[in-house]
Amino acid sequence: MTVLVFGGSSQIGRYLLPLLAARDEPVMVLSRTAHASTDGVTWLSGQLPDAVPRVDDVSAIVSFGPLNWFAKWLSTATLPHAPRVIAVSSMSAESKRASEVSVERDLSQLIRDSEAELAEACARHGSAWTVLRPTLIYGAGMDKSLTPIAQRAMRLKVFPLPAAGGMRQPVHAQDLAHAALAALDKPASAGKVLAIGGGEQLTVGELFARVRRSLPVDTLPLPLPAWLLRLGRRSVAGLRGPLSRLEADLVADNTEMTRLLGVQPRPFRPDADCWRS
Repeated sequence: MTVLVFGGSSQIGRYLLPLLAARDEPVMVLSRTAHASTDGVTWLSGQLPDAVPRVDDVSAIVSFGPLNWFAKWLSTATLPHAPRVIAVSSMSAESKRASEVSVERDLSQLIRDSEAELAEACARHGSAWTVLRPTLIYGAGMDKSLTPIAQRAMRLKVFPLPAAGGMRQPVHAQDLAHAALAALDKPASAGKVLAIGGGEQLTVGELFARVRRSLPVDTLPLPLPAWLLRLGRRSVAGLRGPLSRLEADLVADNTEMTRLLGVQPRPFRPDADCWRS
């Protein structure tokens, strides 16, 4: 039987594929770009939601790609073996539900609708499913949040330090890969949407300070006082959403995830390799 993976070249997929290959079962990975196949991992050319090649005898499906496209494909696919389905969603489903910015509220609704569509499609297939909702992901130099800040600071030799007290809980991409793998083998996690954050909660200020300390070059600290952040929030439409969340707590309760999957995410201790893709 075959494990089918969407988003294998993502930051989570980078860590999951070797784990799947070590299980000695065929792994098929869908990608829009060509990749050389390796022992136990075969790359297929295709794209969600409507350019996915047929794969026979699929026993499990893991998706790290756009959840709405995956759910749309899943609702029309032919899957005679009722494969186990693991998909990664986002905590934005909740954290942006009441955003000041309409686009972010729409995104939150889209994520929740896509989770519901996935559950309905799996019910039609007779497939057990688990959805993981991670907090801020880091670790492979591919994220769109911390890595751009770190790489820009290394170029400019200046690091912004916002005066913000909201709590954050960054989760390493490798810990998410372990959680996805565990969900494949843990029947008790079926039918669950599981929040997953890192092993430590810390303020935005401390988060930025640790990223700065992890860089391989010296940078000049650039304090961003609260009044300046408020001004940016009022004056720059594109910053309204991100700046409004600096005082909000964007964290996850790992209790149920750890109980069901047995995964204990690491605390936030980044090093320079976290910002290199």
